[in-house]
Formats: sequence, C-alpha cells, structure tokens
Amino acid sequence: MQVKLKVNNGQPKSTLKSMKNLIIRERYWELYLMLVPSVLILIIFKYVPMNGLIIAFQQYNIFDGILKSPFIGMENFKELFNNQEFYTVFRNTLLINSYKLLFYIPIPVLLALFINDVKNAAVRKAIQTTIYLPHFLSWVIVGGIFVNVLAVNGGIVNNLIVALGGEPLKFMYDKSLFRGVLITSSIWKEAGWATVIYLAAIAGVDLQMYEAAVIDGASKIKQIWYITLPSISTTIILVLLMSLGNILTNSFEQILVMYNPSVYEVADVINTYVYRHGVGQMEYSYTTAVGLFNSVVGFALVMSTNSICRKYLDRSLW
Repeated sequence: MQVKLKVNNGQPKSTLKSMKNLIIRERYWELYLMLVPSVLILIIFKYVPMNGLIIAFQQYNIFDGILKSPFIGMENFKELFNNQEFYTVFRNTLLINSYKLLFYIPIPVLLALFINDVKNAAVRKAIQTTIYLPHFLSWVIVGGIFVNVLAVNGGIVNNLIVALGGEPLKFMYDKSLFRGVLITSSIWKEAGWATVIYLAAIAGVDLQMYEAAVIDGASKIKQIWYITLPSISTTIILVLLMSLGNILTNSFEQILVMYNPSVYEVADVINTYVYRHGVGQMEYSYTTAVGLFNSVVGFALVMSTNSICRKYLDRSLW
C-alpha cells in the first residue's frame, strides 16, 4: 500500500480527511476496533491506578482517603533513603535478579539451539514438553517441591550427600546457599518456556544461508555463530529489555513462598519488603514511595540498556 502525501516547502503533510478516507478504504477500522479492548484494559488497570501515586507524598490514612490525607511532600522519600534496611533490600533485589538474568538469557538460547538440531520429531516434542512443563506450575507447587527435595531430614539431595559421606546442608535456612536455591528454582521453572520464543525465531532464519555455509565448508559451530545467533539477536535483545523492565519486580511470588525469617538478610527483596510493611504494618505512604522508586529505577534501566544496544549493537526495542 502506498500513501501519497502532499508536499509543501519540502515538508510532507497529510490532512485529517485523507487519513480518514484511507482508514475507511483500507478497512483499517476493523483493526482499530480489535485494538479497543486491549487499550481499555491498559488504561483501566495501568494508567488509572497511577492516580494513587499521590499517596507517596502524603501521610495517608485509610479513613481520610486520598483527598483528605495531609500532604507532606518528600518526607516519605527522606525516610526511605535514611533507612538502612531499605538499602539491604535494594541490594538483594539487584543481586538476585541480576544472577537470574545472567542465566535466563543464555540457557534458553542454548536449549533452543540443542532442540533445533534434534532430527527426530517425536524426541524433539518430548524434550520440549518436558522442559517447559514446569512453567505451568504455580510457585506454591514449585516451592513445595524444592522445600521437600532440599529438606535436611528426608530430602533427596541431602540423602545423597549423606550417602556420599558428607554432612546434610540446610539449603532453605543457610544464608550462603539460599540465593542459589532461588536462582536454580527460577531457571528450572522458566528456562524451558523461554526456548519457545527462540525456537520461533530460529525457524524464521533463511535456510539458504545454511546451505551456502555448508557449501563453503562451515562447521556446525560456525553456522550457529555466524548465522543463527546474528539472525536471532533482535529477539535476544527484546527478551533482555523486557527482562530488565521487570528486574526489580519479578521475584515476589517465588521468594514469598520459599523464604523465612532466618534468610531475610539475603533474600528479602523490594516487593516482599513492601508487602510486609504495607499490608502487614499498614505503612501505605512509605511503601508507595518504595514502589515509585522501584518503578523509576526499572524505567531508567530499560531506557539506558535500549540506548546502549542501539548504539553499539545496532539493535533496539525502539
């Protein structure tokens, strides 16, 4: 479809009437109609609740409501930045989710490359089903599985360690081990599902490039390095940016189910901290300030990473 634009003094222009006629003529109105429910959901559940951010600047009282609660400016943020516990929680959030991201990007890519090279269709489908089945389990179930498997008394892992002559480990109570449990359980649950995206991207690679590479004598490793990975690099960066956008918020359910007071120092993250103080202690204004700070940092990470990828890799989300 070609759109003709009127040019005046070297600048392209299009009138509202011409665009309206274009939409009607090309039947775009049907596509816009399909878009309406999604836009309404976005507005109602994402933008309208943003009015509640004013609580971060108030001494909020549930009985007075937003309109009658006194405005105190930046006092909640001053309390936030003077609270040593918050810095511990913020550090835990960055460390835990950075470790997850470090493994979450390469492992699904490697799994997708492996599955793509399996020639037997039945075996390939069986592997795919097996590795992405955990995605459909809730964190309550996954947490229960890991608690039982890693239990000090009767856990499969500790039984094996004792059988090999070692001492049982308190995986769920040892501060030095608990982060590893979080990262391992997260990768086990989600890595298989992420391969679906990369398999779809690999399926879109032009087969003629592989044929040309084989003729030129390229090995399988070189085909992957020079053809497959560059071809799916846009998808990898897209997943990276989407993951960075949630880097401060994507551990809530998992940690809430699996952690305990003995590992708060190394496992308490921003969302669980907000939950305990906001819901448990009814510190609504303070925890809203924490949540707003969390969102600003996540936004800054996405914007900066997108700019870096666009500048140095010539790939970006926008």
